[in-house]
Amino acid sequence: PIRNHVLFGHISCLEDTGTYFPSVKRCPGRYLQPCSDAVKRWLRSMKKSGKILLLITSSHSDYCRLVCEHILGSDFEELFDIIITNALKPGFFSLVPQQRPFRTLVDDVEDSEGLPSLEKPGWYSQGNWPHLHELLKTMTNKTEPKVMSGQAANNHKTDNSPRSKTLRQGNAEDQKTLQAKSKQLCVRMKSPSAVSNQWGSYFVDVQKNEGEETRSLTWCCHSIHTYSTMAIPSIEAIADLPLDFKFQRFSSDKPITTGYYPRPPDSLLKWEEN
Repeated sequence: PIRNHVLFGHISCLEDTGTYFPSVKRCPGRYLQPCSDAVKRWLRSMKKSGKILLLITSSHSDYCRLVCEHILGSDFEELFDIIITNALKPGFFSLVPQQRPFRTLVDDVEDSEGLPSLEKPGWYSQGNWPHLHELLKTMTNKTEPKVMSGQAANNHKTDNSPRSKTLRQGNAEDQKTLQAKSKQLCVRMKSPSAVSNQWGSYFVDVQKNEGEETRSLTWCCHSIHTYSTMAIPSIEAIADLPLDFKFQRFSSDKPITTGYYPRPPDSLLKWEEN
């Protein structure tokens, strides 16, 4: 069910089309797992400490509201300073002349007139990073506000690569803003480093030839290390940490297992041993 939620989340569920959206609307608990109180406290503590929290998703506003109300509660809008739906990533990170304007919403319907700029916090549709960046400058009173992009990246092409090429990443321990895709906040993995019986490891490819094994890092592993700062399998793993906790980052001059929290995947630990 979660897989369907990821694949089709960008389609509006207003018209009850297909089979997935009507099913989710009838019984969201079958598809979605509520966030723990620890995660909610974590979000509130960041906002209380002066961090600016953003929720940016390519899902339409009605679907975003449906999911967030179930996993975060009916007051989820209070957790975020800015909510952007139908962001149409990776187009959200496009520069002039391809960038799309922000649009206001009335009853989940986009205004036909795009906004020339983003003037204040709120809930918007579509938009682009340059205009959002200008608003963050105003809100933080900084010429270069530091951004921590907390992506639950289910698509490396749309989530990791374009974002990393556009945003200027600050130190992980000194962040002023947080960008998050809320509908993925609480997808818990029973065993984050478990190996699929059908596909094998997500991080290490094992080839067997005449009794000998050859191991190599997968494209997915390379993409994570190239375009991300760190990898955390569950928000709950960090919800109880202090806000100034210092994480280790991915680095070409550090072991391949550095940058995973709370621990590296078993397959990478075995790969490093060899």
